[in-house]
Amino acid sequence: MREDGTGDGEHVVDITVPSVARMYDHYLGGKDNYAVDREAVAALDEKVPRTGALARNNRRFLQRVVRILAEDYGIRQFLDHGSGLPTQDNVHQVAQRTDPRARVVYVDNDPIVLAHGRALLEENVNTAVIQADMRDTETIFDSSEVRGLLDLSQPVALLFISVMHCIPDASDPAAVVRRALEHVPSGSFVVLNQLVSHDKETRDFVTDFMNRSTHGNWGRVREPHDVEPYFAGLELLEPGLVEINNWRPDSDLCARQLEDETWFEFGGVARKPWPGPRRESRAAARRSVCAGPRAV
Repeated sequence: MREDGTGDGEHVVDITVPSVARMYDHYLGGKDNYAVDREAVAALDEKVPRTGALARNNRRFLQRVVRILAEDYGIRQFLDHGSGLPTQDNVHQVAQRTDPRARVVYVDNDPIVLAHGRALLEENVNTAVIQADMRDTETIFDSSEVRGLLDLSQPVALLFISVMHCIPDASDPAAVVRRALEHVPSGSFVVLNQLVSHDKETRDFVTDFMNRSTHGNWGRVREPHDVEPYFAGLELLEPGLVEINNWRPDSDLCARQLEDETWFEFGGVARKPWPGPRRESRAAARRSVCAGPRAV
């Protein structure tokens, strides 16, 4: 990557158009973003404040889910769709605290993610990064990184963390999830959440703003009920679909929702069922959970 951020000739980074991955990096306090990304963040915050809090809560949800899947459900393989830029406590770092042999493949279509992900490859043999559109399921699963690192006869956690709002309706985001599930065995998990709002004005503003800012690399802010089809045919883990602060919070008390509920992250975790009945692990069953007021 050259100092001007325009790439090395092989992977060109367009620093004239905001990137969702780089905007997210800025919200998390990262340094791998450019003026155009910071300007887009500032403009978005003028209309829908507390977006930074959403990003931080989303990151905590990711870390919490990965830890629980590794500790309580024995998951040792993770495929992170739309992973974004590396930051603190990435998926492989959280999973490998439970088992250093845990394997993670990150997928993102932003070339800067691939450039920075190469550092992960150098320091961690159980981690890989590929540049691909998360909608291009066959390219992802046919890649040498996935075929070489993941054992697809064993359960895999498919992560779709705060990315489905980047997929337009024309691309059928629920079908993206279904196609990925066809490549993994029973006992695998889907972790998915996306930005939603009950307020039409907020949905329309953010959708239009992000579509214009990213030159069409966006889907839309949806309503909570729009998230349900992503989990069709799967076994939802308790507490079901909720505002993500309320998905198995670390404290004994139910997590409070954001003070500004104009828009929020909504989703959950589900398992691809086995042909016969199976029960959650005893450790998971003993976990005390509480569903928030937006549970469905």
